[in-house]
Amino acid sequence: MDTFCYDIIDELEYLSGERVDKALSILVDSLSRSYIQKIIKEDVVQVNDKPVKASYRLSSEDTIRFELPEHSEPDILPENIPLSILYEDDDVLVINKPKSMVVHPAPGHYSHTLVNAVLYHCGDSLSGINGVMRPGIVHRIDMDTTGSLVICKNDSAHRALAQQLKDHSITRKYLAICHGVLKEDKGTICTNIGRDNRDRKRMAVVPDTQGKPAVTHYHVLQRFNKYTYIECELETGRTHQIRVHMAHLGHPLLGDPLYCPIKSPYSLIGQTLHAYTLGFLHPSSGQYMEFQAPLPDYFKRLLEVL
Repeated sequence: MDTFCYDIIDELEYLSGERVDKALSILVDSLSRSYIQKIIKEDVVQVNDKPVKASYRLSSEDTIRFELPEHSEPDILPENIPLSILYEDDDVLVINKPKSMVVHPAPGHYSHTLVNAVLYHCGDSLSGINGVMRPGIVHRIDMDTTGSLVICKNDSAHRALAQQLKDHSITRKYLAICHGVLKEDKGTICTNIGRDNRDRKRMAVVPDTQGKPAVTHYHVLQRFNKYTYIECELETGRTHQIRVHMAHLGHPLLGDPLYCPIKSPYSLIGQTLHAYTLGFLHPSSGQYMEFQAPLPDYFKRLLEVL
């Protein structure tokens, strides 16, 4: 049995006052709210060790526990999909992910992902910490974001990289094109980011009592007539962080289907965002290593046009 336990007072105090079904849909975004309501009716969800109704309002001292029955994972099959490899040894694999490739399988999407390609390339030499659906995956980038990504080949490497991510010590620099002309040469965006209450596919800047802290540093590389070419460095790594932050600043990324209300005049597939630089301490040697993923052709052509 998989047991999920959330201590509201320690980490999730911002959910105090929320209905328990809504709170769980925020905490475990892989479960739909309707499914959560179903298991609440079945007394699977307990607050302070007692069954509750979906309408129960959480307090700051409540503890939520629920168990889900074990279920068989689908077979994730290796696929001979070419990889652009930036570096490889016995511990890590650094690749340049192309556009339109999902990092790991999800319900309804079990093939043609980066994981399928990595399984073919690495065989059994992948960390198993994140389970059969995400072997080797320690961090991810969006489907239509290109660039550098590290895959862990064993659990020791995975734990080392995961700790560096937790400590915010990994170097992650992105190149992007945003709408409008940024006046300042550089700046820092510091907000909390959480799930958008109106659309769960989106993230949003939320009050300080909600979400998680997110910090993005940016500086201007080049200004154009209606756009700005920028580099963004992540201090944290929240979902859609750069996309949300630049939209919050009033300069959404060109081509972003979720956060940009302006239709792109160019033929683009998703946001113009590229994970350019990735740096970390090697999990075995402790040596700092840094990699740069070349800009994809579409990005270079767009810069020439602009």
